[in-house]
Order: sequence, then structure tokens, then C-alpha cells
Amino acid sequence: MNTRKTGCIAIVGRPNVGKSTLLNAILGEKVAIVSAKPQTTRNRITGILTRGEEQFVFLDTPGIFQPRNSLNSYMVRTANASIQDADAVVLVADAGREVSQVESRVMEHCKKQEVPCILALSKADLYTGQEVAEAILRYAPLHDFAAVVPLSAKTGKGVSDLLDECRHFLHESDWFFPEDIATDQTERQMAAEIIREKILRTLNKEIPHGVAVVIEQFTEDAKTGMISIRAEIYCEKASHKGIIVGKGGEELKRIGSYARADMEALFGTKVYLDLWVKVKENWRESEVSVTNFGYRDN
Repeated sequence: MNTRKTGCIAIVGRPNVGKSTLLNAILGEKVAIVSAKPQTTRNRITGILTRGEEQFVFLDTPGIFQPRNSLNSYMVRTANASIQDADAVVLVADAGREVSQVESRVMEHCKKQEVPCILALSKADLYTGQEVAEAILRYAPLHDFAAVVPLSAKTGKGVSDLLDECRHFLHESDWFFPEDIATDQTERQMAAEIIREKILRTLNKEIPHGVAVVIEQFTEDAKTGMISIRAEIYCEKASHKGIIVGKGGEELKRIGSYARADMEALFGTKVYLDLWVKVKENWRESEVSVTNFGYRDN
């Protein structure tokens, strides 16, 4: 008789190191938004992989950095709390960069909490074997890692090796999630994140980091199955609103078109998307606004 196993694995590291790309590669589908801009992930995102009698629960966390406002503080608290909740931690570090205070803090936190830590040296496809070996030598004296895995989430190389190492930290237990789901995010949450991703990818200025997306309406037609979504995009300045909307509304139309295509692929039905842009000055500085926009401590 087979015995079910499960375990919680937190994926942590500095901003823009590839944590969300790694989670999507592990799951084989997109559950976390990805952007070249740092600090893309704001909430903790749960990715669920069920294979046979094993269920891996991965926690994709915001990048750890020095907070400068209420939103930043929330993101860092979320990442730190995930370490405490985990059976093991995957510390994702760029194989070509020096050890920073971020990695040092994660290692220290893992040691203090007695949480096993796997070092995942990311973007290994961009470096030579010698450079990857030098990265391993940089980290080896700093912490007693459960394993060190060079990998490339982009090419998939090393991802299965990482999963094999994570398997050691599963324990006998009933599963927390049904076997046919890949994330615990609601459709509303995923729709909001898709819109935010398209803003991040479409606009090349600093503005996207001052943007929040709130789904005001999400309905499904009982006959046709078509989903209608009304979303409000909040930015911090009137000048930012003009850039997001664009001349003649072209930028907003482009954002909406990209977002709608992703949503229709995700939900498997036609989507009507109605986007509005509003100004909420300096909302990232306000704990009330941060909470109202859905960034709440668990």
C-alpha cells in the first residue's frame, strides 16, 4: 500500500534572480508572472506539483531586499515568513554574482530556524563550468547546504535534479490540495497578476512598480461560458496615468490585448476585459492602501 507524502518548499533569494521562472519550470506551466524587472512577485504564490503519491508544495516568495516603503516591508515579511513555514528552503542565487547580504541573511535565518537549505545556482547556462565551480566554492564554506544544484530554469537543465533533492524533505501526510490543481491562487488573483505582468513588460519606465491591479468584477455567463472582467489599474501620479493609457489609449489597448490572450489560454474561454486607470498618490507608502490592494499578512 502506497503512503502519501507532502512537503512545503520555500523558494527564496534576491529580486530578479529567477525564482518565478524556476517555479514555472518545475510545474511545467505558468502560475507566477515573470518580468525582467526586479521585485515582480509581491505576494507569496503557492505552486503545487503532484506526482504519484507525492505532493510538492512550493512557495514562490518576493525577492528579499532592503525595504523602502510599506509595500516593500510587506514583501520582505512575506518572504521571511515563508522560510519559517517551510520544511526546506531553496536559496536561488545567480551563479555569476558574488554572495550578497541577501544570501547571507537567508543562510543565517535557515540556520537559526534549523530549516534545511538547498542552494540552487541559477542561470548556469550563461556561465562556463569553471565559473559555476567557482560559485560553488564561494558558497560552500558559508553554510552546511543539504545540496548544491546548478540549473537553468530557462532551458530546464538541472530542474529535475533540484526536484530530486527536494524529495528528501517530503514526509508522510495527507495532501493539502487536490491532485489536479497547480496553484491555490483564485481566478481573480491570477487575472490581476496577468494584467500587472503585461504592464511590467509593456512599459519600460519605473512606473510599473507603482502600479496595483484590483479586479472589481469577475463574472461568467452561464450559457456561453464567457468571462467578463472589470479591472482597475492604480498608479501613483497623474503623469503616470497618461503614460499607461498612452496616446489615444494605445498603450492601454495593447496591455489589454496581451492580457486577454493569456487569460483566454488560462481559462479556456472567451474573455471580455474592461480596464480603467486611476490615480492613488503614493499608495506604496500607506499601510492602509497596501492592505486594501490585497497585500495582507497571513
